[in-house]
Amino acid sequence: MGRKSWTTVILIAALLLIFGISFVLGGQRTNPEERFPGTDSVATSTIEEGNPDYQPWFVPLFQPESGEVESGLFALQAAIGGTIFGFAIGGLWGRRRGQRTPAAPSTDPTLVVEPSA
Repeated sequence: MGRKSWTTVILIAALLLIFGISFVLGGQRTNPEERFPGTDSVATSTIEEGNPDYQPWFVPLFQPESGEVESGLFALQAAIGGTIFGFAIGGLWGRRRGQRTPAAPSTDPTLVVEPSA
């Protein structure tokens, strides 16, 4: 592997390490009562107040222990989505630009077509 590949591997490992440490430390140091309420939790509490027999359809597979981790995951999700969106727009722009570029004339003498009389 080249130097560029090792740099990429090290950066990805560092990112995973940072998120892993934030999960562990964030869960130990955050009081669940101090969490910032998000729209999902506010909506759920409003529904439960209006209908006490409400049963959720499903439960989350993963619940972050702290608001900071939850915000970090949301920011990571937004960054990944923005990257994918930018890549798609760039690909479409490049494809469109490639269609506008006229083909260069060939300089190969064997490909010259003689006009018929």
